[in-house]
Amino acid sequence: MKKKILIIVENIPVPFDTRVWNEARSLQTNGYEVTVLCPRAKGCSAPYELLEGVHIYRHPTAKEGNSPFGYLFEYGYALAWELLYSWWIFMRRGFRVIQGCNPPDDIFLVALPFKLFGVKYIFDHHDASPELYLSKYEKKGAFYKIQVWLENATYRFSDIVMATNESYKQLAVNRGRLAPEDVFVVRNGPDLDTFKPVPPNPSLKYGKHFLVGYVGTMSIQEGLDILLEVALRIKNLGRNDVHFTCVGGGPGLPLLRQMVIDKNLQNTVNFTGRVSDEDLLEILSTADVCVNPDKPCEMNDISTMIKIMEYMALGKPIVQFDLKEGRFSAQDASLYSDVNNQVPDFASKLLWLIDHPDERKRMGEFGRARVENQLAWKYSVKNLLAAYERAFSKAGL
Repeated sequence: MKKKILIIVENIPVPFDTRVWNEARSLQTNGYEVTVLCPRAKGCSAPYELLEGVHIYRHPTAKEGNSPFGYLFEYGYALAWELLYSWWIFMRRGFRVIQGCNPPDDIFLVALPFKLFGVKYIFDHHDASPELYLSKYEKKGAFYKIQVWLENATYRFSDIVMATNESYKQLAVNRGRLAPEDVFVVRNGPDLDTFKPVPPNPSLKYGKHFLVGYVGTMSIQEGLDILLEVALRIKNLGRNDVHFTCVGGGPGLPLLRQMVIDKNLQNTVNFTGRVSDEDLLEILSTADVCVNPDKPCEMNDISTMIKIMEYMALGKPIVQFDLKEGRFSAQDASLYSDVNNQVPDFASKLLWLIDHPDERKRMGEFGRARVENQLAWKYSVKNLLAAYERAFSKAGL
């Protein structure tokens, strides 16, 4: 009999959320019956879909928040639908484990009633929410204290924690007071069967000699305001041979597009919004250098960004700030900018890399080999399955 699980993710729909989709497919391949509950969005609007053996239910969504009160409404609206859908799925399909993927840290509230039926809760820790809040708003008011309380409650009611790196594992053990044997490091990593280079398309360089690529969520902590200042500095240095293309959606996208106009960077920077996987691969495969401008802060210092491994999987050299987990992931595939001299040093290192093609090639080859040999998704599956085996053993199965 298959072991049945429910995965709840709130901020990105499946299969757009590559981590959750990799987890779901890997679990299904290894004999689990997997149901995913996620939000609806453009391109993922079907209320129900059976995809590669995974049952996907998508609930209605509110407008994306871009302020504390906006997030409160967005998350509250989603939580209500998650509660309703979860009970319906439980009655229709059944499950013995719920996996909640943050942010936010409120999904444990959905799981609590099911604990009366012996259902176990796995917390899939994507983002450190208190640090994430500080990176956005830089103050420790009432909303910050709510984040701390929710994180503490999440840890308290979790049977198992899956952390994306060793820094997050230490949060679970030290801050969450979980036993180390109940915390499993399940790193992000691209699936090399599907995420692989395609032929470059020179037209995507907009008539320039060089293309700088970025992929990620468009919000404050991603440091895209810093990247626009870098692009402006490079343009003001007389380098009109470099174009920047930023791929992804998010609440900060309209403001960023307006900033491009305000800084007169229309011929230097474009934001594509969310695109298909095919378009994403073509853009990044065409790029000469890829960037991770995540602003230096505690949140970004301890977090692993999937974009880094995606750049490396495509053999692209990287420029990013010198942050702990970013350096652990990329190692010699990246140049590391000074966190205290952000825009000038980032621009300088980016131009140096653009002007040294042999070094770009060497760094790209190193990154590709590191992903192939250590960081691809297939190396995370063992710990994923171990986490679920422990959860089901706690459920008596």
